[in-house]
Amino acid sequence: MAVSLAEVSGSRVRVEVPDEAYWRRQIKCQDACPVHTDARGYVRAIARGDYEQAYLIARGPNPLASICGRVCGAPCEAACRRGDVDQSISIRALKRFVTQRHGVESRQIKPLDLLRRVLSVGREKLSGQSSAASEAAACEAEELGRFRSLLEGGIEGVAAANADGPKVAIIGSGPAGLAAAHDLALLGCRVVVFEMEPIPAGMLAVGIPAYRLPRDLIKAEVELIEALGVEFRCSTEVGSDIGFDAIRSEYAAVVIAVGAKRSRRLELPGAAGPGVLGGVEFLRDVALDEPIEMGKRVVVIGGGNVAYDISRSVIRQAEMDVSRSAMRQAGVGEVHMVSLESLEELPADDVEILEGDEEGVIRHHRWGPVQILRNEAGHVSGIEFKRATRVFDENGRFAPEFAENERMTVSCDTVMWAIGQQADLSFVTKMTGGDLELNGRGLIDCRPDDLSTSAAGVFLAGDLAHGPRLLIDAVASGKKAARSVYAYVTGRQLQAEDVSLHLPILEYSREADYEKTERLAVPTTSVSERLASQESVVERGYDEQAARCEAGRCFDCGVNTIFDSEKCVLCGGCADVCPERCLRLVSIRSLVADEGVEFDGLLESRFGSSDEAMGYSAIVKDETKCIRCALCAERCPVGAITMERYTFGGTWNVAAGG
Repeated sequence: MAVSLAEVSGSRVRVEVPDEAYWRRQIKCQDACPVHTDARGYVRAIARGDYEQAYLIARGPNPLASICGRVCGAPCEAACRRGDVDQSISIRALKRFVTQRHGVESRQIKPLDLLRRVLSVGREKLSGQSSAASEAAACEAEELGRFRSLLEGGIEGVAAANADGPKVAIIGSGPAGLAAAHDLALLGCRVVVFEMEPIPAGMLAVGIPAYRLPRDLIKAEVELIEALGVEFRCSTEVGSDIGFDAIRSEYAAVVIAVGAKRSRRLELPGAAGPGVLGGVEFLRDVALDEPIEMGKRVVVIGGGNVAYDISRSVIRQAEMDVSRSAMRQAGVGEVHMVSLESLEELPADDVEILEGDEEGVIRHHRWGPVQILRNEAGHVSGIEFKRATRVFDENGRFAPEFAENERMTVSCDTVMWAIGQQADLSFVTKMTGGDLELNGRGLIDCRPDDLSTSAAGVFLAGDLAHGPRLLIDAVASGKKAARSVYAYVTGRQLQAEDVSLHLPILEYSREADYEKTERLAVPTTSVSERLASQESVVERGYDEQAARCEAGRCFDCGVNTIFDSEKCVLCGGCADVCPERCLRLVSIRSLVADEGVEFDGLLESRFGSSDEAMGYSAIVKDETKCIRCALCAERCPVGAITMERYTFGGTWNVAAGG
């Protein structure tokens, strides 16, 4: 009998009997992605040199795949099983590798032709012919059926076909707004996006520095969505240039996706007045090339990725471009980043910390601000801090404590806040209808199941719906809002149709020494090159050789060892040959199943009675250790172990009778 091992405790072995949820969890990268992109699928496609297939898998569920290849927070990497052994696969960089070749930024294919190619792959039927076939079908997940029907009549007519569709307004063109607009257009809606900034893409364009996310890439992603008939009305602030009530009266539904574009601030002595800036507002001014009054010594308060975006953008400002090294030797032109957290607790990504150090960001850890000091003229002269003795309590909740008598003062002439962000909902207060309910924190209430609000036809997406999260969370939220809006304006519910299956692999093989290969650092430009301007991109990305090498490290967690208990003779050869010692032979008496698992029933169906089964043995497997090397299958003398690929995906279709 073969059972999957969940936990070993003393002489007892706690086990889990695999079901569909179990197999999905094994593909940890895909399970962790909010839009369930099959990262394993496109990484393995890169490893075998099938780059176009890799792109199609990456792009299928994610309309902003090219952008995510540059700046995604990559929850897939955080979940990657390889990270339990040494270091996770560089999944985001590999996505960039294939989007540069086949995505919108390649400029080698028209936007609508690109979509035709992506969605036509989703029409492939799942079959057992090859692993490539299953991966092609997996890229169909969450794509919308109506658009595929347009392929027959010519995709160029999609915008015209939408001209008579239900009118939907989207307020905000950040990642949530773009994703909602993309999917609503595929569903036949006439979409208009209102954006207060002079350029579309919201915080993608004015909140992420150009050295991380090139502006021509953002433009290319927006152009593809425009090609679907989506209209962007920039420099249009809802509540000022157009009333929210006026929008509601003209459009069948409204999606509010304004994002968190205002910096949070602390009410400290001296905080009001010149020289104290919101970091998010600073990034906006940099992106739009607007004049910024900033001194030579800047203190950024915060320790997350946004704090590093601000600090590194400050260093790149024109007034600090000349003779940087000499300026620092003279003690001017300094950027200090002060955080409550220690270096180990810092929420910023490791690469941000490393590159920030290379570029000259001066870090101070475990200090909390007390007051901002000003001279007689009212100008900022410094900021006083007190020592933080802890940041989080024993339950991991934010609960800082301080040593009041241990103080530090940092001289500066500019202070920037990077301690969090919040949305500007002032336009909501100008409504006349009054049916949009706010909660006690002044935020709009919404129902998590469909993102609807108390106001008929008004939906939320992105930060407003779930609070500040990752870019890919905003994309998932925008797609979810699109499905809810479609159901509202048409009366037809969309339902998910999931498909999953195991496909036997006849000739399974792996790259030589893949388990020993170390993670390849993503190449970057030199410090002098990257500091030359705000637009000088830091990451150069992988070349083909490096990409295939890095992709070859993937454990291919969609592949599972499947045991046939009818054939197994319990010789123990598989356990003997396993290099990670993830297989064990144990007595059935030692097995303990989780509550709710019909373990006795399984034993009875196999052995006639659970008591009789106690004299037998079982093979248990610790999935956390398996590297999918297939040595167990090769060693098995009776062919009781096969290597099989598990694939899951799905489509959204109109419910029967809708």
